[in-house]
Amino acid sequence: MKDHLLNYWARVRGGEMGSLPAVLGLVVLCTVFGIVRPVFFSPGNIANLFTQGAQVTIIAMGLVFVLLIGEIDLSAGFASGVCAAVLGVTLTNHGWPWYAACLAAIVTGTVIGLILGLLVAKMGIPSFVVTLAAFLAFQGVGLALLKEGTNISIRDEVIVGIGNRNMTPLLSWVLAVVVIVGFTAIELIRWMRRNRRGVTTDPISVVVARIVTVGAMITFLAWVLTLERAANPLFATVKGVPVIVPVIGVMLIVWTFVLRRTAYGRHIYAVGGNAEAARRAGINVDRIKISAFVICSGMAAVGGIVAAGHDSSVDSNTGGSNVLLYAVGAAVIGGTSLFGGRGRMIDAVLGGMVIAVIINGMALLNQNASTKYIITGTVLLLAAGVDALSRRRAVVTR
Repeated sequence: MKDHLLNYWARVRGGEMGSLPAVLGLVVLCTVFGIVRPVFFSPGNIANLFTQGAQVTIIAMGLVFVLLIGEIDLSAGFASGVCAAVLGVTLTNHGWPWYAACLAAIVTGTVIGLILGLLVAKMGIPSFVVTLAAFLAFQGVGLALLKEGTNISIRDEVIVGIGNRNMTPLLSWVLAVVVIVGFTAIELIRWMRRNRRGVTTDPISVVVARIVTVGAMITFLAWVLTLERAANPLFATVKGVPVIVPVIGVMLIVWTFVLRRTAYGRHIYAVGGNAEAARRAGINVDRIKISAFVICSGMAAVGGIVAAGHDSSVDSNTGGSNVLLYAVGAAVIGGTSLFGGRGRMIDAVLGGMVIAVIINGMALLNQNASTKYIITGTVLLLAAGVDALSRRRAVVTR
């Protein structure tokens, strides 16, 4: 155990910080807000953290792919707004079923990503310029779809339920048990495989400690979220894990598998690390870049659908305002490098939690918008500074 801790500290000093700053920041923020405003840890507020940060987290998950290849997408926020507008028009105005409207929104996002990727990869236009132009253009597209700002109500129970409904307490506990058992199995199988192959691995005590810690956290959250949250339980009861939690969890598992267990994921990291070296190794760099933008805009579409369901409406502000900045901030704060080649899908989730905690905590403290923006911007700047310093440290120690 001691040797493991020393090796871990050596890696941290060498620049391999990963998600450590985000985790520490999350602990500090929750502790401060919980002490100043104890209501922060109330069941209702904890549930709100998951639903309020869902759109930003989902868009950030898509942005991780683009950041990993060393590019940027400044249009992801308004792209999600355009896709949400497509959902609203087809669902409410034309009476499409929810699954057809969702498919139309996701296809729209895929086409958007394909166009952006082609302009960046095939025409060689910097992604900053392409997506900045798209950032401006999609505002106009969204207004056109909404007829210059018309609000479209979303009444479909499935779409609204994704953003607002809760699982039953029984299903919530079943979900918690499944996650704990699954995490335990993955950790133990990974340890046994690496140990059998003679590959350097964590001591079994560290693996067990990790399993116990994660299991305790999940059990605590399940317990809190299955408590009664309604102001007047006699008229209505509000219990259970928000539906959006397993939705994000499934996407996290899928994209983590893609990045860590497939050749495509290895190619993403290779292109982000050194595009020319990847090209010489036989990787189709252009195809990888195009696919990253497609995934990013596709996830933006999913984020737009979730936002439309949460708000039960679509308007010109959907996907606008600070959504893009928060999404990019979530990915970077979580540990994804702005320089490409380094990051994980869990970074988007951790960063999204940090953003949600800041926004929620500032609201509980009755702080005005200016203070909220200053603190969020400062946290993002610190995250970017840690990224730059850790990368420089890693280069020096090689």
